[in-house]
Amino acid sequence: MVVTSIVAVDQDFHGSYSSRIGKRKHDKGIGPEMEFQDNNKSHEAEKPEEVKIKEYDKRKNLGGMKTIPFILVTEVCDRFSTIGFHANMITYLTQQLNLPLVKASNIVSNFNGTASLTPLIGALIADSFAGRFWTIIVGSIIYELGLISITTTALLKSLHPPPCPSLVDCKEASSFQLSTLYLSLFLLAIGLGGTRPCVMAYAADQLDMSKSCVESRSWNFFNWYYFILGLARLAAVTIVVYIQDNVSWGWGLGIPTIAMAVAFMVFLSGSPLYKKVKPGGSPLVRVIQVIVAAIRKRKAVAPEDPCLLYQNQELDAAISVHGRLLHTTQFKWLDKAAVEKYGEATDSSAPNLWKLATVHRVEELKSFLRLLPVWAAGILLVTANSHSSSFNTQQARTMDRRLSNSFQIPPASMSFFGIMTVIIGLVLYERLFVPLVRRFTRNSAGITYLQRMGIGLLFNILFSVVAALVEKKRRTVAENHNLVDNPKATVPISVFWLVPQLSLHGMSEVFMAVGQLEFLYDQSPESMRSIALGLFWIASSVGDYLGTLMVSLIHEHTGHKNNWLPDRNLNKGKLDYYYWLVTGIQAVNFVYFVVCAWCYTYKPLEEVMEEDSVSV
Repeated sequence: MVVTSIVAVDQDFHGSYSSRIGKRKHDKGIGPEMEFQDNNKSHEAEKPEEVKIKEYDKRKNLGGMKTIPFILVTEVCDRFSTIGFHANMITYLTQQLNLPLVKASNIVSNFNGTASLTPLIGALIADSFAGRFWTIIVGSIIYELGLISITTTALLKSLHPPPCPSLVDCKEASSFQLSTLYLSLFLLAIGLGGTRPCVMAYAADQLDMSKSCVESRSWNFFNWYYFILGLARLAAVTIVVYIQDNVSWGWGLGIPTIAMAVAFMVFLSGSPLYKKVKPGGSPLVRVIQVIVAAIRKRKAVAPEDPCLLYQNQELDAAISVHGRLLHTTQFKWLDKAAVEKYGEATDSSAPNLWKLATVHRVEELKSFLRLLPVWAAGILLVTANSHSSSFNTQQARTMDRRLSNSFQIPPASMSFFGIMTVIIGLVLYERLFVPLVRRFTRNSAGITYLQRMGIGLLFNILFSVVAALVEKKRRTVAENHNLVDNPKATVPISVFWLVPQLSLHGMSEVFMAVGQLEFLYDQSPESMRSIALGLFWIASSVGDYLGTLMVSLIHEHTGHKNNWLPDRNLNKGKLDYYYWLVTGIQAVNFVYFVVCAWCYTYKPLEEVMEEDSVSV
């Protein structure tokens, strides 16, 4: 049989850990020293010992670092194709479909919002019944169909209006042409719903992500994951954007379409090597069951000793593969769901989970509730940044982009500097920052997830401040050279003035984005990790929709003559006012985050680690 060791891990706000280690066999019990039963004990008892050893060795050889390239290639090509289109999407909408700036920017933001909303649906499907592997497969197919569709809109002249190089009295795309565009974007958003919440979690499934193993590594999975995605983004904003601006949109969208098709085949070829974790049933149903059981027993008195609450390790085996959640004192009213009444639980049959829940299932809900306030701080961060990419591209288009007499930097390629900052920043973070800070904090990760996220929020506030000052400078130069009324003129100010704000935004990603991914993955129950990573995208979705609402209100209520965000001529606008507004929003959001982080309690986990040997 497989011998397991149990490690109970708890972490406080400052990142220190305490643990206790013990041994136990497979049987049902209610304490750390009690025994628990493997989920398939009855089946294994019928098999010869040699067969059990072979099956165990086969399972043990699945997963590992050898599978990561097959999985990451899907995410890399996903980002390559998505960023390759998204980075220059504002150009496609304003230059090819002749849409006004605000309308085009809102389409970009709404697409981001929808593409960030669908991952929650995909996560529920993956964690409930389909599993991550098949969710990725179906999502990739739908995403590829969306790429083919969007490429077709660029190739067929009937699907976009005639060119308008003067940007005056342009004929906008017709309703039919826009409908084709929306259908393509909808397919892309649905496909991303299958891949975004699952690929990272599926890659992590292949590795040992227990606390003890993560602390013993000299590298951080999430840092290197984001680093590799940064390389894909870098290729997209340089190679793909250049092709779109200087060769054709057909090739500029066709290349990512081909790349995604190749990535899909590579992912499929690695299927025999993957460790496929079976879904543990609908986490949404389990959450509702706990709430219903707690309401039914609202008059019950929870015992002072948490060991007297109902626990059933056999029942929870499928949703606690890497360890059970230990009892916490927060949200005590939920403990009533685990108060056992006479006759509710017997050894011969499973209890009615609508009347009685295990401590582990109660703590699943508690863990999820605890991380929600911290997660919510990411919403206003996205709101503040939702239109910055589009506006940065439009700013760059008006500035001096010449590197030589024969070459100009494509406006959308200015995001190169932000992405390069992310790539370099992640390496410096892991190789210099963490070892240095570790000497003072005694934390193996250098700083906690929450501290990392807080630093990222501060960098983003600095980004907004610098962006406001640079835009004020750009518009002043345009006024001094009498170029305010000429939207096609090049303002005599170098486009490299945008580099500081783009670099600050990149540093914000290094700390906030990666820190938030780590936080959501580590602090969520293991059976809800796809949903937790789906929350990362839900924050983006809600933030993008709020950003669209904010930009629309600003455009509507700041007048026609002195509009902050004019339709065609950025030189007549007050974009710096917009940046000052989002700076204030982020300052309030930072105060909210600090309060949430200070009150947060890390989840206590009883880890299960398999030893390398099998006893016969």
